[in-house]
Amino acid sequence: MPGQFEPIPGGGAAVALDDVEISIIRSLAVQLLELIGPGPGGEVSDDPLAELFAEGPSEPPADPVMKRLLPDAYGGPGSEQGPGDPDETRAYSAEFRRFTENDLRAKKRDDALVVIRSLDTMIASGDGGAVLKLSVEESQHWLGALNDLRLAIGTRLEVTDEEDADLLYRLPDTDPRKPMVMAYLWLGGLQETLVGTLLD
Repeated sequence: MPGQFEPIPGGGAAVALDDVEISIIRSLAVQLLELIGPGPGGEVSDDPLAELFAEGPSEPPADPVMKRLLPDAYGGPGSEQGPGDPDETRAYSAEFRRFTENDLRAKKRDDALVVIRSLDTMIASGDGGAVLKLSVEESQHWLGALNDLRLAIGTRLEVTDEEDADLLYRLPDTDPRKPMVMAYLWLGGLQETLVGTLLD
């Protein structure tokens, strides 16, 4: 089981993690949470209707990672996905973003928080690494967070296609990107095995 998720009876998944692995995933999830930021207005509202009707931004984020995590709905101007007119495409994308970005950010925040809380439970047990057991619902949150973490790291590493990913394997150990590359590849393995457990 080391380094990979396996199915557990009754649904869900389990993975053995040592202290270093727990620390790495938790640190990355906290950084992701900080990048995504707080909810609308910076605080949680007690009024669910206010949250439901809160409008998000209409412009894409400036940070390349956030652009990747919160992409334009129609691929941006000149894309084959949207209308031919770039101004129309921009308008459709802005309107879509305004009504969906807050929900998407909230989902990504929830996913990262589930990861952090489940790892904190392991840390509190003081076992020096252990087997993490996740319910089906927790597994879904983990899958979302692992995907977001890989997208974020891949964006920082400027991975745009399979060829770029293949080059990462051949980086020398002296390359300053090597630790980030190792995290990217490791998280990919975790993500792949978690998908496999959920499909079983």
